Amino acid sequence: MKVAFFTEMMFEGKISRTHENMRTEFAWMVALDADHYNINSIPNQQYDLGIVIIPKKNPQFELSVLKQYCSQVAVMQEGPHWYFQDYPLNQQVWYFNTLMESDIIFTHNKSDKIYYKGLTGHKDVRVMKSLMIEDTIGEIELVERKGVIIGGNFVNWYGGFDSFIVAQEITDVVHAPSMGRKQSGEENFVKHLPYMNWKQWIYKLNEFKIGVHLMRTHAAGTFALNCAYLGIPCIGYEGLDTQEICYPDLTVKLGDLASAKEKIILLETNKSFYNKCSKTSKENYKKYYHENIFNTTWKK
Repeated sequence: MKVAFFTEMMFEGKISRTHENMRTEFAWMVALDADHYNINSIPNQQYDLGIVIIPKKNPQFELSVLKQYCSQVAVMQEGPHWYFQDYPLNQQVWYFNTLMESDIIFTHNKSDKIYYKGLTGHKDVRVMKSLMIEDTIGEIELVERKGVIIGGNFVNWYGGFDSFIVAQEITDVVHAPSMGRKQSGEENFVKHLPYMNWKQWIYKLNEFKIGVHLMRTHAAGTFALNCAYLGIPCIGYEGLDTQEICYPDLTVKLGDLASAKEKIILLETNKSFYNKCSKTSKENYKKYYHENIFNTTWKK
């Protein structure tokens, strides 16, 4: 099957398996040996399937144009399923109509699939699992893991304050990545990691003992997935497949910070519980999210 992706990125061609900034969409392109085009470009050949990731900003494009070059056109969810409702009304209607005109709707999570199925009544709504391409990582050095890292900054999108409050139960030094929504003043509460590419991020993440990512904005779930690959226990909210599947004992209901606090204390004080969560996460990563599993599922 010949596959092409269409996104807002301004390049044409394929992604190398050793690309050092292996974002989720890049991983999909690699696994499917897909070509990439800008969303407003005209393909230079015919494809069996075109997968469109609609940009969060300036989302409009012509699906009918892509249908001339792709036997089937799928829309892949970008961000949380409710994001389009922040558009002006005319763009909300356009987004809905575009979903209806697509041959397939791909979603991030089971909860998203339920939403899009109910929203559109579309006959073909599927989950496309998040994915890591491991080639560029190489051998991970065994280090003594220390401290807690939270998964995002202090904004509603990432729920960083929730994560910080839980992390503080066991440490006064909390680390956080630097994201595009980072606010001035956060440095008074957390130690920020510098901006880094995906490969650098994996190596740095490997230094931490526990992850906390109480993010209500559910999408690809890469923080939990990266932690699971490394076997780092991660506390997070339900509704995110990577969290629920890789961390059944560390997933809490939305807003249940009391349970999250109990779990991080248990991870810190109970070595057998920590080891169980670490082992389970690595096993479930391999069982449900390894590239071989992705490819087998895709072929089916």
